[in-house]
Amino acid sequence: MTTGYDDNNIFAKILRGEIPCHKVYEDDDTLAFMDVMPQAPGHLLVIPKTGSRNLFDADPAVLAKTLPVVQKLANAAKEAFDADGVYIAQFNEPAAGQTVFHLHFHVVPRKEGIPLKPHSGTMEDGAVLAANAQKVRDAL
Repeated sequence: MTTGYDDNNIFAKILRGEIPCHKVYEDDDTLAFMDVMPQAPGHLLVIPKTGSRNLFDADPAVLAKTLPVVQKLANAAKEAFDADGVYIAQFNEPAAGQTVFHLHFHVVPRKEGIPLKPHSGTMEDGAVLAANAQKVRDAL
């Protein structure tokens, strides 16, 4: 059973400035920041500022503003990390792997032949995340 949007999720707290993040990009409608448990160097998240649990309850107008930002950040991450490709992931509900219930898109630069690291409970060093965020900002 799905429930409604909970505005106490970690991404809502990041949007309110209650929890810090390594910001990569921000506009009136979206925020992009580094994933603290990256599966590859440059792994970042793109979230709409308007709260929705996931794709199922997202306003189509919000999606229309978010997806071009996902595309922009995918291009920047590919360039910044000299990636062979970019993996975009978006999960809906626990059965599909969703663990944070605020609509979000994973943008993960990939290199041929290098497997993704697990999305574990181990956080990346803040200095590494800050440097990676700067690489993507520079590519924008």
